[in-house]
Amino acid sequence: MNVPAAWYLVLAAVLFGIGAYGLLTRRSALIMFMCVELMLNAVNLTFVTFARTLSDVGGQASVFFVMVVAAAEVTVGLGIVVAVFRRRHSTSVDELTEMKG
Repeated sequence: MNVPAAWYLVLAAVLFGIGAYGLLTRRSALIMFMCVELMLNAVNLTFVTFARTLSDVGGQASVFFVMVVAAAEVTVGLGIVVAVFRRRHSTSVDELTEMKG
């Protein structure tokens, strides 16, 4: 049973839309990080779909690099969130006015 590539692209668009909506509407830093990760995974799904459709390895190599950057982003981001939470006892980004320059 072969699933058409358009279905994967529609799923990626839906996932990206859910992530963008969550990023724009939520104020918790943890939920915002999860939404960014959801958007990155939607892009990864698009890369893999086009790599499979075009029989090219370039899309899969791009996914590898996106996953490496996402892992680094999660590591640094969660470190910052934990440090802020220890100091403020909240992860709301609206309360972080001290970080403005």
